Amino acid sequence: MSLTKKQKLVFDYICEYIQDNGYSPTQVEIQEYFGFKSLGSVQDYIRYLKNSGHLISDSNSVRGLKPANQHGDDRTIEIPLHGKVAAGNPIEAIEGREIINVPEHMIGKGSHYALTISGESMIEDGILDGDTVIIKEQKTANNGDTVVAVIDNEATIKKFYKNKKQIELHPANSTMTPIIVNNGDFQIKGILVGLIRVY
Repeated sequence: MSLTKKQKLVFDYICEYIQDNGYSPTQVEIQEYFGFKSLGSVQDYIRYLKNSGHLISDSNSVRGLKPANQHGDDRTIEIPLHGKVAAGNPIEAIEGREIINVPEHMIGKGSHYALTISGESMIEDGILDGDTVIIKEQKTANNGDTVVAVIDNEATIKKFYKNKKQIELHPANSTMTPIIVNNGDFQIKGILVGLIRVY
């Protein structure tokens, strides 16, 4: 199936983003880049590109898009599994020595590690208790990124927002309140790039 000019632009943007960052853009990033009025427009483009055989996607990952001819589904790569991270109140990060195999297409440039989710504060983003998340190591994040943060030696996974006054770590669970970081020892340990769920 051939692509319209706009469909080709969206496809090329996704491919170039993956090449530059090692993972695909989110639907929100695609919407903002092209100035679409709604996420529905993005989903329409993605649906067409998938149906036409140009894209495949991992439904368990917010950054799971990839060109169909580059998926490398059969190949895996070893990364360290560092233990549990709280999707809830921060818990002490457990530095583990386990190694797990993950699909090669989930790993881009840079260093990556995996963590097991404990808690339910990110369930509205589809991140559930017991899931394994793939984290790209980095010390900075953009507003809206899902990050692993360490506050006073305790780790948590939340959405990152920074304004002039403070840093806020938002849960994706409407029954929970954000964590406000005013003082203390705060570090970003990486951003979410993938998710693995075992049924």
